[in-house]
Amino acid sequence: MTSNGKASGKMNTTCRTKGERSGLSSSVVRDLALESGFALAGVSGPESVSDFTRFHSWRTRGLAGGMGYLTDHRGDLRQEPGNLLEGLRSIISAGMVYNGPEPYSTEFAADDLAWISRYAWGEDYHVVLRKRLEELAAKLLTYRDFQWRACVDTAPLLERSLARRAGLGWIGKNTCLIHERVGSWFFLGELLTTLDLAPDAPVPDRCGTCSRCIEACPTQAIIPAPGGRYELDSRLCISYFTIEHRGTVPEDIRPGLGRHVFGCDICQDVCPWNSPRRAAVTQEEVFAPREFAPPLGRMAALTAEEFRNIFRSTPVSRAKYSGFLRNVAIAMGNSGCGDFEVPLRKLAAAEDAVVAEHALWALTQLSRSR
Repeated sequence: MTSNGKASGKMNTTCRTKGERSGLSSSVVRDLALESGFALAGVSGPESVSDFTRFHSWRTRGLAGGMGYLTDHRGDLRQEPGNLLEGLRSIISAGMVYNGPEPYSTEFAADDLAWISRYAWGEDYHVVLRKRLEELAAKLLTYRDFQWRACVDTAPLLERSLARRAGLGWIGKNTCLIHERVGSWFFLGELLTTLDLAPDAPVPDRCGTCSRCIEACPTQAIIPAPGGRYELDSRLCISYFTIEHRGTVPEDIRPGLGRHVFGCDICQDVCPWNSPRRAAVTQEEVFAPREFAPPLGRMAALTAEEFRNIFRSTPVSRAKYSGFLRNVAIAMGNSGCGDFEVPLRKLAAAEDAVVAEHALWALTQLSRSR
């Protein structure tokens, strides 16, 4: 989903090194980023983000759904990166691959198993990327003194737009940043600096006439945008409803969620640039799956403590226990598996009214499927 609006990162206040060496260039930055675990890195300037006009149009038309951090003052901050660091001169955008060798959701058919989005399988990427960005800053400080701030996707930045103008890829029709060599399975982080670095050049859009992501979306969340582009309607998006949305999921949306209990990968799974033969695969053990396609029955039986223990320090914890059980109930209802009637009856008796209502809906769905 789109990043939330809380500022994060770390400000270097001393900004001093024992010695200062020359020769710091964009190519050196990329080499140091590679040493720090990033597959991609590029530099952009401190200018206003031109995509903000499009972002503002998107949110004012209600397409952000209930994500208030995109529509309030925190969203407004995204126009000017300089709001986050006084004296900003250069922004280093860096990408870290998280893709694993496991099959894609579109290749994995098992009605009794849940699907968790690929990005959420391992450790919380916010922690991992922030640590690597701090490592990169430390390497850069051996060349020159400067001030910096590390940001992951919790900072109020239009990070895909910044990465695009830094040459890390183009923004595809599915609204993901796509790199010709890596694909789109990578996390983004930014190092805001007072360094004066030569900016990199954007790369051309290579989606062409392909529309696989648009056609594959079960809820038709990828829609035409003004200017001949495409945009995401969060109010139809599986990831939005299984992660960001709190409370009741509209009944007309529930069948489209399929077996997804946290996030969705479909528009990336079908992208030709993410073909398993060409997409990069991470070597980072921290992104290995804790729970790959876990059994729905086991997920429905989790206590609040078990949920916290299993998904602690992973992105899945963002859904909260109640939201996760709600998602599991919907997935069971969409499964067509009669074996889920017993666990669904237990969920239907839950004290949480939202979980109970969705479990009752799921039982009705199973009855109809018979």
